[in-house]
Amino acid sequence: MWQNPQRAMNRGFSYDDSSRRVGFKMESLVSKYIKIAAVVAAYWVISISMVFVNKYLLSSEDLKLDAPLFVTWFQCVVTVFLCVFLSVGGQFFPGYVAFPAMKVEAKLIRATLPLSIIFVCMITFNNLCLKHIGVAFYFVGRSLTTVFNVIFTYLMLQQTTSAKALACCGIIIAGFFMGVDQEGESGTLSILGVIYGVVASACVALNAIFTKKVLPLVDNNVWRLTLYNNINASILFIPLMILFGEVQEVFRFPFLSSVSFWNWMVISGIFGFAIGYVTGLQIQVTSPLTHNISGTAKACAQTILACIYYNDHKTNLWWVSNMVVLFGSGGYTEVKRREMKQQHNESLAAVQKMEQIVTEMEDTKTPKTPYT
Repeated sequence: MWQNPQRAMNRGFSYDDSSRRVGFKMESLVSKYIKIAAVVAAYWVISISMVFVNKYLLSSEDLKLDAPLFVTWFQCVVTVFLCVFLSVGGQFFPGYVAFPAMKVEAKLIRATLPLSIIFVCMITFNNLCLKHIGVAFYFVGRSLTTVFNVIFTYLMLQQTTSAKALACCGIIIAGFFMGVDQEGESGTLSILGVIYGVVASACVALNAIFTKKVLPLVDNNVWRLTLYNNINASILFIPLMILFGEVQEVFRFPFLSSVSFWNWMVISGIFGFAIGYVTGLQIQVTSPLTHNISGTAKACAQTILACIYYNDHKTNLWWVSNMVVLFGSGGYTEVKRREMKQQHNESLAAVQKMEQIVTEMEDTKTPKTPYT
Protein backbone atom coordinates (compact mmCIF):
# COMPACT_ATOMS: atom_id res chain seq x y z
CA MET A 1 0.00 0.00 0.00
CA TRP A 2 1.23 3.52 -0.81
CA GLN A 3 2.46 5.27 2.31
CA ASN A 4 1.98 8.71 0.71
CA PRO A 5 -1.39 9.16 -1.07
CA GLN A 6 -0.19 12.27 -2.91
CA ARG A 7 2.86 10.41 -4.26
CA ALA A 8 0.60 7.60 -5.40
CA MET A 9 -1.61 10.08 -7.27
CA ASN A 10 1.45 11.71 -8.84
CA ARG A 11 2.53 8.31 -10.19
CA GLY A 12 -0.83 7.79 -11.87
CA PHE A 13 -2.52 5.71 -9.17
CA SER A 14 -5.14 6.78 -6.71
CA TYR A 15 -4.89 5.82 -3.07
CA ASP A 16 -8.11 3.81 -3.37
CA ASP A 17 -6.86 1.99 -6.50
CA SER A 18 -3.65 0.90 -4.79
CA SER A 19 -5.61 -0.30 -1.76
CA ARG A 20 -7.95 -2.32 -3.97
CA ARG A 21 -4.98 -3.91 -5.79
CA VAL A 22 -3.34 -4.97 -2.53
CA GLY A 23 -6.68 -6.26 -1.32
CA PHE A 24 -7.17 -8.21 -4.55
CA LYS A 25 -3.74 -9.84 -4.19
CA MET A 26 -4.49 -10.77 -0.59
CA GLU A 27 -7.85 -12.25 -1.66
CA SER A 28 -6.17 -14.23 -4.45
CA LEU A 29 -3.59 -15.61 -2.01
CA VAL A 30 -6.30 -16.62 0.46
CA SER A 31 -8.28 -18.27 -2.36
CA LYS A 32 -5.17 -20.21 -3.38
CA TYR A 33 -4.61 -21.45 0.17
CA ILE A 34 -8.29 -22.43 0.47
CA LYS A 35 -8.06 -24.39 -2.79
CA ILE A 36 -4.92 -26.22 -1.65
CA ALA A 37 -6.51 -27.03 1.72
CA ALA A 38 -9.67 -28.29 -0.01
CA VAL A 39 -7.71 -30.54 -2.40
CA VAL A 40 -5.55 -31.99 0.39
CA ALA A 41 -8.66 -32.58 2.52
CA ALA A 42 -10.39 -34.29 -0.42
CA TYR A 43 -7.35 -36.55 -0.93
CA TRP A 44 -7.33 -37.53 2.75
CA VAL A 45 -11.09 -38.18 2.90
CA ILE A 46 -11.24 -40.20 -0.33
CA SER A 47 -8.08 -42.21 0.34
CA ILE A 48 -8.97 -43.10 3.94
CA SER A 49 -12.61 -43.80 3.06
CA MET A 50 -11.57 -46.10 0.22
CA VAL A 51 -9.43 -48.20 2.58
CA PHE A 52 -12.25 -48.55 5.13
CA VAL A 53 -14.86 -49.37 2.46
CA ASN A 54 -12.60 -52.00 0.88
CA LYS A 55 -11.92 -53.49 4.29
CA TYR A 56 -15.67 -53.75 4.88
CA LEU A 57 -16.25 -55.47 1.54
CA LEU A 58 -13.26 -57.81 1.81
CA SER A 59 -13.46 -59.09 5.36
CA SER A 60 -16.58 -57.82 7.08
CA GLU A 61 -18.38 -60.21 9.42
CA ASP A 62 -21.66 -58.85 8.03
CA LEU A 63 -20.92 -59.86 4.43
CA LYS A 64 -18.47 -62.77 4.64
CA LEU A 65 -17.80 -62.54 0.90
CA ASP A 66 -14.65 -64.53 0.17
CA ALA A 67 -14.12 -63.11 -3.34
CA PRO A 68 -11.45 -60.37 -3.33
CA LEU A 69 -10.81 -60.76 -7.07
CA PHE A 70 -14.50 -60.18 -7.83
CA VAL A 71 -14.55 -57.03 -5.70
CA THR A 72 -11.43 -55.72 -7.46
CA TRP A 73 -12.80 -56.64 -10.90
CA PHE A 74 -16.02 -54.74 -10.23
CA GLN A 75 -14.04 -51.66 -9.18
CA CYS A 76 -12.18 -51.77 -12.51
CA VAL A 77 -15.48 -52.05 -14.41
CA VAL A 78 -16.85 -49.01 -12.55
CA THR A 79 -13.70 -47.05 -13.42
CA VAL A 80 -14.06 -47.90 -17.13
CA PHE A 81 -17.71 -46.85 -17.07
CA LEU A 82 -16.91 -43.54 -15.35
CA CYS A 83 -14.09 -42.76 -17.81
CA VAL A 84 -16.41 -43.36 -20.79
CA PHE A 85 -19.30 -41.49 -19.17
CA LEU A 86 -17.21 -38.42 -18.33
CA SER A 87 -15.55 -38.49 -21.75
CA VAL A 88 -18.94 -38.39 -23.50
CA GLY A 89 -20.11 -35.72 -21.06
CA GLY A 90 -17.03 -33.64 -21.83
CA GLN A 91 -17.82 -33.73 -25.56
CA PHE A 92 -21.50 -32.78 -25.22
CA PHE A 93 -21.16 -30.42 -22.26
CA PRO A 94 -17.63 -28.97 -22.43
CA GLY A 95 -18.62 -26.01 -20.28
CA TYR A 96 -19.63 -28.26 -17.39
CA VAL A 97 -17.48 -31.40 -17.70
CA ALA A 98 -13.71 -31.01 -18.14
CA PHE A 99 -12.57 -34.48 -19.21
CA PRO A 100 -10.44 -35.53 -22.20
CA ALA A 101 -11.99 -37.39 -25.10
CA MET A 102 -11.39 -41.14 -24.91
CA LYS A 103 -10.67 -43.25 -27.98
CA VAL A 104 -9.91 -46.95 -27.58
CA GLU A 105 -7.34 -48.40 -30.00
CA ALA A 106 -6.54 -52.12 -30.23
CA LYS A 107 -2.81 -51.50 -30.69
CA LEU A 108 -2.67 -49.43 -27.49
CA ILE A 109 -4.55 -52.13 -25.59
CA ARG A 110 -1.79 -54.55 -26.61
CA ALA A 111 0.98 -52.02 -25.93
CA THR A 112 -0.26 -51.31 -22.41
CA LEU A 113 -0.85 -55.00 -21.57
CA PRO A 114 2.51 -55.54 -19.73
CA LEU A 115 1.77 -52.57 -17.48
CA SER A 116 -1.81 -53.76 -17.01
CA ILE A 117 -0.57 -57.16 -15.79
CA ILE A 118 1.51 -55.40 -13.13
CA PHE A 119 -1.47 -53.15 -12.38
CA VAL A 120 -3.68 -56.21 -11.85
CA CYS A 121 -1.10 -57.73 -9.52
CA MET A 122 -0.79 -54.46 -7.62
CA ILE A 123 -4.48 -53.92 -6.89
CA THR A 124 -5.05 -57.65 -6.27
CA PHE A 125 -2.30 -57.98 -3.68
CA ASN A 126 -3.28 -54.63 -2.15
CA ASN A 127 -6.77 -55.95 -1.52
CA LEU A 128 -5.54 -59.38 -0.41
CA CYS A 129 -3.24 -57.67 2.08
CA LEU A 130 -6.12 -55.53 3.35
CA LYS A 131 -8.32 -58.63 3.60
CA HIS A 132 -5.91 -60.42 5.97
CA ILE A 133 -4.55 -57.56 8.07
CA GLY A 134 -6.17 -54.70 9.95
CA VAL A 135 -6.46 -51.16 8.63
CA ALA A 136 -4.23 -49.96 11.50
CA PHE A 137 -1.38 -52.21 10.33
CA TYR A 138 -1.97 -51.59 6.62
CA PHE A 139 0.53 -48.72 6.41
CA VAL A 140 3.38 -50.73 7.93
CA GLY A 141 2.40 -53.86 6.02
CA ARG A 142 2.75 -51.96 2.75
CA SER A 143 5.69 -49.77 3.80
CA LEU A 144 8.41 -51.42 1.68
CA THR A 145 7.38 -49.70 -1.57
CA THR A 146 10.22 -47.17 -1.23
CA VAL A 147 12.74 -49.96 -0.66
CA PHE A 148 11.57 -51.91 -3.72
CA ASN A 149 11.60 -48.70 -5.76
CA VAL A 150 15.30 -48.29 -4.98
CA ILE A 151 16.00 -51.95 -5.82
CA PHE A 152 14.11 -51.96 -9.14
CA THR A 153 15.52 -48.57 -10.14
CA TYR A 154 19.00 -50.05 -9.81
CA LEU A 155 18.21 -53.41 -11.47
CA MET A 156 16.10 -52.08 -14.36
CA LEU A 157 17.34 -48.51 -14.91
CA GLN A 158 20.92 -48.87 -13.58
CA GLN A 159 20.42 -45.79 -11.40
CA THR A 160 22.23 -45.76 -8.08
CA THR A 161 20.94 -44.31 -4.83
CA SER A 162 22.88 -42.12 -2.40
CA ALA A 163 24.09 -43.44 0.95
CA LYS A 164 21.72 -41.12 2.85
CA ALA A 165 18.71 -42.41 0.92
CA LEU A 166 19.83 -46.00 1.51
CA ALA A 167 20.12 -45.24 5.23
CA CYS A 168 16.50 -44.07 5.20
CA CYS A 169 15.52 -47.33 3.48
CA GLY A 170 17.31 -49.18 6.28
CA ILE A 171 15.20 -47.27 8.83
CA ILE A 172 12.01 -48.23 6.95
CA ILE A 173 13.03 -51.91 6.92
CA ALA A 174 13.80 -51.80 10.65
CA GLY A 175 10.41 -50.21 11.35
CA PHE A 176 8.69 -52.82 9.18
CA PHE A 177 10.19 -55.79 11.07
CA MET A 178 9.56 -54.08 14.39
CA GLY A 179 5.93 -53.59 13.39
CA VAL A 180 5.58 -57.24 12.31
CA ASP A 181 7.04 -58.35 15.64
CA GLN A 182 4.70 -56.11 17.65
CA GLU A 183 1.69 -57.16 15.57
CA GLY A 184 2.57 -60.72 16.55
CA GLU A 185 2.80 -59.68 20.21
CA SER A 186 -0.70 -58.20 19.89
CA GLY A 187 -1.97 -61.54 18.59
CA THR A 188 -3.33 -60.07 15.34
CA LEU A 189 -0.48 -60.95 12.98
CA SER A 190 -1.33 -62.63 9.68
CA ILE A 191 1.78 -64.03 8.00
CA LEU A 192 -0.16 -64.40 4.76
CA GLY A 193 -1.27 -60.76 5.00
CA VAL A 194 2.34 -59.63 5.53
CA ILE A 195 3.48 -61.66 2.49
CA TYR A 196 0.71 -60.11 0.40
CA GLY A 197 1.78 -56.69 1.67
CA VAL A 198 5.40 -57.24 0.65
CA VAL A 199 4.36 -58.45 -2.82
CA ALA A 200 1.97 -55.50 -3.13
CA SER A 201 4.80 -53.10 -2.25
CA ALA A 202 6.96 -54.62 -4.99
CA CYS A 203 4.11 -54.33 -7.49
CA VAL A 204 3.50 -50.67 -6.59
CA ALA A 205 7.19 -49.90 -7.25
CA LEU A 206 7.13 -51.81 -10.56
CA ASN A 207 3.90 -50.08 -11.57
CA ALA A 208 5.51 -46.65 -11.08
CA ILE A 209 8.52 -47.58 -13.22
CA PHE A 210 6.45 -49.13 -16.04
CA THR A 211 3.99 -46.24 -15.98
CA LYS A 212 6.80 -43.82 -16.86
CA LYS A 213 7.69 -46.02 -19.84
CA VAL A 214 4.13 -46.49 -21.12
CA LEU A 215 2.76 -42.96 -20.60
CA PRO A 216 4.34 -41.57 -23.84
CA LEU A 217 2.34 -44.19 -25.80
CA VAL A 218 -0.90 -42.50 -24.70
CA ASP A 219 0.38 -38.94 -25.22
CA ASN A 220 1.24 -38.64 -21.50
CA ASN A 221 -2.48 -38.61 -20.75
CA VAL A 222 -3.02 -40.21 -17.33
CA TRP A 223 -6.75 -40.67 -17.92
CA ARG A 224 -6.21 -42.56 -21.19
CA LEU A 225 -3.75 -44.82 -19.40
CA THR A 226 -6.29 -45.32 -16.62
CA LEU A 227 -8.89 -46.34 -19.19
CA TYR A 228 -6.60 -48.85 -20.95
CA ASN A 229 -5.32 -50.27 -17.67
CA ASN A 230 -8.82 -50.89 -16.37
CA ILE A 231 -10.11 -52.30 -19.66
CA ASN A 232 -7.26 -54.82 -19.68
CA ALA A 233 -7.74 -55.53 -15.98
CA SER A 234 -11.49 -56.13 -16.44
CA ILE A 235 -10.62 -58.83 -18.99
CA LEU A 236 -7.67 -60.33 -17.11
CA PHE A 237 -9.64 -60.77 -13.89
CA ILE A 238 -12.27 -63.02 -15.51
CA PRO A 239 -10.05 -66.13 -15.97
CA LEU A 240 -8.50 -65.48 -12.54
CA MET A 241 -11.93 -65.46 -10.90
CA ILE A 242 -12.80 -68.72 -12.66
CA LEU A 243 -9.44 -70.30 -11.73
CA PHE A 244 -9.79 -69.46 -8.02
CA GLY A 245 -13.44 -70.51 -7.83
CA GLU A 246 -14.81 -67.07 -7.08
CA VAL A 247 -17.61 -67.32 -9.65
CA GLN A 248 -19.30 -70.06 -7.63
CA GLU A 249 -18.60 -68.12 -4.42
CA VAL A 250 -20.35 -65.05 -5.82
CA PHE A 251 -23.41 -67.00 -7.01
CA ARG A 252 -23.70 -68.61 -3.55
CA PHE A 253 -23.39 -65.24 -1.81
CA PRO A 254 -26.61 -64.65 0.19
CA PHE A 255 -26.57 -60.85 -0.29
CA LEU A 256 -26.11 -60.92 -4.05
CA SER A 257 -29.55 -59.36 -4.57
CA SER A 258 -29.10 -56.87 -1.73
CA VAL A 259 -29.32 -53.21 -2.78
CA SER A 260 -27.15 -52.22 0.18
CA PHE A 261 -24.34 -54.56 -0.92
CA TRP A 262 -24.30 -53.19 -4.47
CA ASN A 263 -24.40 -49.64 -3.14
CA TRP A 264 -21.20 -50.34 -1.20
CA MET A 265 -19.67 -51.96 -4.30
CA VAL A 266 -20.46 -48.93 -6.46
CA ILE A 267 -19.14 -46.57 -3.76
CA SER A 268 -15.86 -48.53 -3.64
CA GLY A 269 -15.57 -48.27 -7.43
CA ILE A 270 -16.22 -44.52 -7.35
CA PHE A 271 -13.59 -44.08 -4.64
CA GLY A 272 -11.14 -46.15 -6.73
CA PHE A 273 -11.73 -43.82 -9.67
CA ALA A 274 -11.69 -40.64 -7.57
CA ILE A 275 -8.38 -41.42 -5.85
CA GLY A 276 -6.60 -41.23 -9.21
CA TYR A 277 -8.12 -37.82 -9.87
CA VAL A 278 -7.43 -36.25 -6.48
CA THR A 279 -3.88 -37.64 -6.43
CA GLY A 280 -3.09 -35.90 -9.70
CA LEU A 281 -4.89 -32.77 -8.54
CA GLN A 282 -2.94 -32.65 -5.27
CA ILE A 283 0.36 -32.92 -7.16
CA GLN A 284 -0.82 -30.19 -9.54
CA VAL A 285 -1.81 -27.62 -6.87
CA THR A 286 1.16 -28.39 -4.60
CA SER A 287 4.17 -30.47 -5.70
CA PRO A 288 5.29 -34.14 -5.81
CA LEU A 289 7.20 -33.58 -2.55
CA THR A 290 4.16 -32.11 -0.79
CA HIS A 291 2.07 -35.00 -2.12
CA ASN A 292 4.46 -37.51 -0.54
CA ILE A 293 4.40 -35.61 2.76
CA SER A 294 0.61 -35.46 2.63
CA GLY A 295 0.43 -39.20 1.91
CA THR A 296 2.70 -39.99 4.85
CA ALA A 297 0.68 -37.79 7.20
CA LYS A 298 -2.54 -39.32 5.87
CA ALA A 299 -1.23 -42.81 6.65
CA CYS A 300 -0.53 -41.73 10.23
CA ALA A 301 -4.05 -40.31 10.60
CA GLN A 302 -5.51 -43.45 9.02
CA THR A 303 -3.70 -45.65 11.55
CA ILE A 304 -5.00 -43.61 14.48
CA LEU A 305 -8.56 -43.58 13.10
CA ALA A 306 -8.48 -47.35 12.55
CA CYS A 307 -7.36 -47.99 16.13
CA ILE A 308 -10.17 -45.78 17.44
CA TYR A 309 -12.85 -47.19 15.10
CA TYR A 310 -11.98 -50.86 15.65
CA ASN A 311 -11.12 -50.29 19.33
CA ASP A 312 -7.63 -51.75 18.84
CA HIS A 313 -5.25 -51.54 21.79
CA LYS A 314 -1.61 -51.54 20.68
CA THR A 315 1.63 -51.67 22.64
CA ASN A 316 3.98 -48.70 22.91
CA LEU A 317 6.55 -50.49 20.75
CA TRP A 318 3.86 -51.02 18.09
CA TRP A 319 3.37 -47.27 17.91
CA VAL A 320 7.14 -46.77 17.89
CA SER A 321 7.40 -49.06 14.85
CA ASN A 322 4.89 -46.87 13.01
CA MET A 323 6.85 -43.75 13.93
CA VAL A 324 10.09 -45.38 12.72
CA VAL A 325 8.51 -46.17 9.34
CA LEU A 326 7.09 -42.65 9.12
CA PHE A 327 10.47 -41.16 10.03
CA GLY A 328 12.27 -43.28 7.44
CA SER A 329 9.73 -42.45 4.72
CA GLY A 330 9.81 -38.74 5.53
CA GLY A 331 13.62 -38.78 5.67
CA TYR A 332 13.84 -40.46 2.27
CA THR A 333 11.52 -37.83 0.76
CA GLU A 334 13.61 -35.00 2.21
CA VAL A 335 16.89 -36.55 1.00
CA LYS A 336 15.53 -36.93 -2.53
CA ARG A 337 14.24 -33.34 -2.45
CA ARG A 338 17.67 -32.01 -1.55
CA GLU A 339 19.34 -34.16 -4.21
CA MET A 340 16.91 -32.94 -6.87
CA LYS A 341 17.49 -29.34 -5.81
CA GLN A 342 21.27 -29.83 -5.97
CA GLN A 343 21.03 -31.41 -9.42
CA HIS A 344 18.85 -28.53 -10.60
CA ASN A 345 21.34 -25.95 -9.29
CA GLU A 346 24.25 -27.80 -10.90
CA SER A 347 22.43 -28.01 -14.23
CA LEU A 348 21.56 -24.30 -14.04
CA ALA A 349 25.17 -23.41 -13.24
CA ALA A 350 26.37 -25.53 -16.17
CA VAL A 351 23.99 -23.77 -18.55
CA GLN A 352 25.07 -20.36 -17.29
CA LYS A 353 28.73 -21.33 -17.69
CA MET A 354 28.08 -22.50 -21.25
CA GLU A 355 26.29 -19.26 -22.08
CA GLN A 356 29.23 -17.30 -20.67
CA ILE A 357 31.71 -19.28 -22.80
CA VAL A 358 29.60 -18.76 -25.93
CA THR A 359 29.35 -15.03 -25.22
CA GLU A 360 33.12 -14.76 -24.75
CA MET A 361 33.75 -16.65 -28.00
CA GLU A 362 31.38 -14.34 -29.90
CA ASP A 363 33.09 -11.26 -28.40
CA THR A 364 36.46 -12.64 -29.49
CA LYS A 365 35.26 -13.20 -33.08
CA THR A 366 33.70 -9.72 -33.35
CA PRO A 367 36.19 -7.36 -35.12
CA LYS A 368 37.11 -4.31 -33.13
CA THR A 369 36.52 -0.88 -34.71
CA PRO A 370 39.76 1.17 -34.82
CA TYR A 371 39.75 4.34 -32.79
CA THR A 372 39.54 7.46 -34.89
